[in-house]
Amino acid sequence: MSSEFDRKVFVRDLKEEFHLTQITGNDDSLNRWIIAPDVNRPGLELTGNMRETDLKRVNLIGNKELAFIKTLDENTQRERFDSITDGFTPCIIITSGNKTPEILKQLAMHKNFPIFETDESTFRVVVQVIAYLDEKLAPTESFHGVMMNIYGVGVMLQGKSGIGKSELALDLIQRGHMLVADDRVDISRVHNDLICRSPELLKNMLEIRGVGVIDVSMAFGSTSTLDESYLDFVIELVPFDATKINDRIGVEDNPTVSILGVDRPLVKIPVKEGRAMGAIIESAVANFRLLEKGIDSAKIFDKRVVEYIEKNKE
Repeated sequence: MSSEFDRKVFVRDLKEEFHLTQITGNDDSLNRWIIAPDVNRPGLELTGNMRETDLKRVNLIGNKELAFIKTLDENTQRERFDSITDGFTPCIIITSGNKTPEILKQLAMHKNFPIFETDESTFRVVVQVIAYLDEKLAPTESFHGVMMNIYGVGVMLQGKSGIGKSELALDLIQRGHMLVADDRVDISRVHNDLICRSPELLKNMLEIRGVGVIDVSMAFGSTSTLDESYLDFVIELVPFDATKINDRIGVEDNPTVSILGVDRPLVKIPVKEGRAMGAIIESAVANFRLLEKGIDSAKIFDKRVVEYIEKNKE
């Protein structure tokens, strides 16, 4: 797992993403780090209370904060502004079309501290910035597998090397489904969602033994690939073993796999020469969608069998 300081966003990224107007600070000031996926409205700090503050967050100053600032004399303003423009605070955003207080501007220029202004409301800036930082700073890990989007469902194919994951992905692409990542899948947790992407180096690429690496987007069209997808469930491809007893009906409790602390359904599908694996994977996804709607075909069939047996007993 990545540590708190492994993932970061630069203030420069925030400025470019939201087209903020820079008021103070030169280009170097934009190289400050943002490492906390949250924002702070410095009401307590402006009153002089610094005990509960988190200085690593982006600070937003809106109508309420500015109204309070106007009640402070110049010396008090300098003291309070000094605390929220320290080396840990990434930047300050003045919202709702307001102008930066003159004393704050002077202090920020002296410290080369970045202050931005925007016409957007404070509420909208809070929502947009938190959502952006949540995604950019989300904990991320890499997994071995192939990520596909099948019927709108995010499916990660896993299994031992050489079992045929990439070849199966090619079959699914030809059936009209979309490739997200081959060989390595980068997964980020955002709240309780898992978002999957391909490393930039491997984006749109698929390696087929005997053929080599092909660019799926160029070979099969732009609709054959997807930049990212939610992970809904995992399919593990396992070698077929006739000596093992498999649940042929599917009434057994389905196992789950934990990824970044989030559980996802896990289905194990035996691989055997001659099996129409593409159609089998599509069927597994179709069944998953039915289960999400509360329709369990296996239990319906099991109930029919029990009723049939009881009927014949009578």
